[in-house]
Amino acid sequence: MSPTFRAALWMIGSIGSFSTMAVAGRELSARFDTFEVMLYRSVIGVIIVLSLAGATGAWRQINTRNFGLQLLRNLVHFTGQNLWFLAVSLIPLAQVFALEFTSPLWVIVLSIFLLGERLTATRALAGVMGFIGILIVARPDIGNLNTGILAAAGCAVFFALTNVLTKRLTRTQGITTILFYLTTLQLLFGLIAAGYDGDIASPTAETMPFLLLVGACGLLAHYCLTNALSLAPATVVVPIDFVRLPAIAVVGMLLYAEALDIWVFVGAGIIFAGNYLNIWFETRKAHPK
Repeated sequence: MSPTFRAALWMIGSIGSFSTMAVAGRELSARFDTFEVMLYRSVIGVIIVLSLAGATGAWRQINTRNFGLQLLRNLVHFTGQNLWFLAVSLIPLAQVFALEFTSPLWVIVLSIFLLGERLTATRALAGVMGFIGILIVARPDIGNLNTGILAAAGCAVFFALTNVLTKRLTRTQGITTILFYLTTLQLLFGLIAAGYDGDIASPTAETMPFLLLVGACGLLAHYCLTNALSLAPATVVVPIDFVRLPAIAVVGMLLYAEALDIWVFVGAGIIFAGNYLNIWFETRKAHPK
């Protein structure tokens, strides 16, 4: 198989994992609040990461360097992930995914201030296109601007900040260390946030499969995406990732009778175009003919 075809297969795994996690999060929202979902997700994540690190010997890579940055990164990611789980419980799944696609455009803005990167005309145009796409997807007015939309838009910003901080961490830390702190610190945050009132809902035989799906699919989605990006350029991977939107729209229609809103697709298409324009330009700049 060609590298591009293998990357496409990995992206199918990523799309399936993200979609499954969204459905599982929606199913859990009736019994658990977002902090409790994150708590149990982190428990499962810790078990998976430590098991793999122990089996491969990668646990030796874990260290305490840059702990302050690890702490900040995971506070930001914990906030973003809680907003994401809140959004999937309140608004159509396609709308959540469409607004989540603005995260790479927020990275452009944040990288200017946090990584000292330059704002080019192409990046500025991509950012403007993303903002227009947000307005079309959310159509903010008194009737439409609700908690779910604000949560979905907010999670994209926090995910972007997470990506920027992760980029800084990868300069000195390996993936095992990053995943170790991702799961253990967020387990601690989840325990504090879910248990502050002394009442943490316990899993049942009915909810346990969904909790396992949330925990496993969260790690699996990013693992598949990382493998895809290692095999093919972002200009190939990102358009495949965009298939997540129609896929989750169909899932939402079949499982929850969510209407297929044409304006969500129009806005998401503009957001995607902004993302792709920036990626295409950066790729051409890095590899000129």
